[in-house]
Amino acid sequence: MSRYPRRALVASPTPPAQAARAELADAWDWCTLDEADLVIALGGDGFMLQTLHTLLERRKAPVPVFGMNLGTVGFMMNEWRRHDLDGRLERAKAFQVTPLLATATGVDGRIHTLPAINEVSLLRETRQTAKIEVKVNDRIVLDELSCDGILVATPAGSTAYNLSAHGPILPLGSQMLALTAISAFRPRRWRGAILPDKARVSLRVLDAGKRPVSAVADQREIRDVAQVDIAMDRARELTLLFDPEHALDDRITMEQFVA
Repeated sequence: MSRYPRRALVASPTPPAQAARAELADAWDWCTLDEADLVIALGGDGFMLQTLHTLLERRKAPVPVFGMNLGTVGFMMNEWRRHDLDGRLERAKAFQVTPLLATATGVDGRIHTLPAINEVSLLRETRQTAKIEVKVNDRIVLDELSCDGILVATPAGSTAYNLSAHGPILPLGSQMLALTAISAFRPRRWRGAILPDKARVSLRVLDAGKRPVSAVADQREIRDVAQVDIAMDRARELTLLFDPEHALDDRITMEQFVA
């Protein structure tokens, strides 16, 4: 008896993903996302994030996802192979990923709640440098950070935008968060910090009228924010499945040795 008898199949709209979906469509019995106890996702990393966000929105208890890469990078995906899919699922290694939850307050007073699997970023909207007050656990650690932006990244997201911004790679299971500056101007030498994942980070935009800032949680953006409060959302843990030879923790570790 399979561990995952009820499976849903989702695919990105790209031609390779749709062709692979057509190959699999008649090979197994598929169910809807709401009925599934496993999701097969065909596409790239962007589509994987989209699928995970869909599960966060539609399921009280998100089910495991096994992705197969039919995109570009495929860091969060397994290799595309139709052969022995049942065996791969039985042998797959599970990894738990805890998303962030950002509460963004707009300058108009509206409050937006945004989940993020990779990172939450604050980014300047105009040519004006952003000025941001940084708090950790209700303590002001930077009175004024002048920058293009700042982000908070999970271990799963530490090799994405965070790494491009020269933030640290965090091993999966490290129970840490990366707080990374994006082109910091003042303090000149401040690159960021590594925080326990229990930390609560509050980012307040200074002079938001003159220096507008947007908040981006993975793929969703809120313009003109006044403050963003960020913490781990331990009630919404996600599960990703990987072939043992392509496990996520090993991929993240090996990124430290990529030239």
